[in-house]
Amino acid sequence: MKKTVLYLLAALLATGCTVVRQGEVGVKSKLGRLSDKTHNPGPVAYFPIMQRVIKVPVRTTNVEVTLDLPSKEGLTINTNVSILYHIKPEMAASVLENIGRNYQNVIILSVFRSAAADVSARFYAKDMHSGERALIEKEIAMAMDKIVASRGFVIESVLLKSIKLPEGLSRAIESKLE
Repeated sequence: MKKTVLYLLAALLATGCTVVRQGEVGVKSKLGRLSDKTHNPGPVAYFPIMQRVIKVPVRTTNVEVTLDLPSKEGLTINTNVSILYHIKPEMAASVLENIGRNYQNVIILSVFRSAAADVSARFYAKDMHSGERALIEKEIAMAMDKIVASRGFVIESVLLKSIKLPEGLSRAIESKLE
């Protein structure tokens, strides 16, 4: 009987430890309530019957989005964009509590779509292929950062990877360059 209790106690203690890896922080949840304290990389002990540790990535995340953006002259530009962002480690518990684990779809992509459309509508389609491209990227990142920074996110960069202009405009630009 004593051995059984000892084995059960040892098994319970062994399952009450997890490892938070580099690039993550851990947030303890006790009976559904999140702790304000975050746990840095390393082992984290918890009581498995009442608690669990939610691991939140705080390293840079790359989200690729294909989107049709409006231009100042009313054209639709098909773009492939990368958003580089990360969660502030000290805000991980707040992100989980206020936004949830699906934060990328809930806030990052929603804010990006709005900011990208607002910014691109102020520029001509040809500007997206010129030196204005860097300015467009910077303005989208700044517009996003104004909204998401207070919620625990850092927008590192927005990169316009590929831009596909409407066929007629593309031909006109090529013939002008020739």
